Amino acid sequence: MEAISKEVVLSKTQYGIGIYAHILRLYYPDEIVLSLSGRTCSPAKNPFNADKSTLNIFIYKENILGNAMDKEFARHTDSDNAIPAGDAFDFAELHYKQSGDNLLQILNKEMNLRIGENWSFYMQNKTCKPALNKKPVNTVNEKGFAFSFFKAPIRNVFPHKTVSLAQVYNAIKGDYYKHQTEELRGIPDSAKARKYKAANFDYCTFSGVFNSRSDKSLVKHSELLCIDFDHVQDLDTLRQALLADEYFDTQLLFVSPSGDGLKWIIEIDTQESPHGEYFTSVANYILQTYSVEVDKSGKDISRACFLPYDPDVFINPLLLKKHEQEEI
Repeated sequence: MEAISKEVVLSKTQYGIGIYAHILRLYYPDEIVLSLSGRTCSPAKNPFNADKSTLNIFIYKENILGNAMDKEFARHTDSDNAIPAGDAFDFAELHYKQSGDNLLQILNKEMNLRIGENWSFYMQNKTCKPALNKKPVNTVNEKGFAFSFFKAPIRNVFPHKTVSLAQVYNAIKGDYYKHQTEELRGIPDSAKARKYKAANFDYCTFSGVFNSRSDKSLVKHSELLCIDFDHVQDLDTLRQALLADEYFDTQLLFVSPSGDGLKWIIEIDTQESPHGEYFTSVANYILQTYSVEVDKSGKDISRACFLPYDPDVFINPLLLKKHEQEEI
């Protein structure tokens, strides 16, 4: 079992970038707080300097050995010198008013790093990877998971039917949503595009079956989690990385209706951790592993996901093999 230390925390937070992102999200919950390009982030808002975009965060490499073994960690400066230059732990001290081991324990708990705990994405005895070849506990997974499907427009909050991943896969891969998707991507005005999408795209609540689209109306959790990546610069690189992920088997993966994002559907175990905690842990894992922030709306069990046209949509082949001809 790992003992908590600065080195271990840094290893699980992408040199400390994750610590900066976590704290900044506490102040700016509805914004993309960091944008990392190479080893440098774009200037970010500094909550300790009247929210001015003066915070400069970068990955620093100690030039001691002069090779790949030199240590790397995130540091910051402020263009107005409103706060002292320092590392991620110094920045965290400004928010938590704690230092040393107390600070490390707070970060471990709040960021769901699980250092020193038996549960971890990195341990094989309690991995979050699904065992699709194992006999399912109930008949839901025999149908390829089950969740609610809603007809457009988005204001319709009552489900049309309960569907499987194979059915959604066939709808996305076929021509059913091709016209709507092409029309949407041809609308240059973002406000008009959002309005068009809301009015013309069917959607799913991948995380469960509902009586109506509300967390309180959940009938049964599907054991699925939808991770939403918005405004991705290199879709193909991220897509291939997710498909090859070491800890999660992709159940469904497709390009978003806008064409510049991805929807990643993975299996979770709500008997092990509640939906919200699972989402937070996965979001932190993605940030640490791929330097990408995910849409926080995935924390809502009843989160709606619009269904587009994507001829390259991926489905876990074990699911498709059993339910190849199913349609919505």
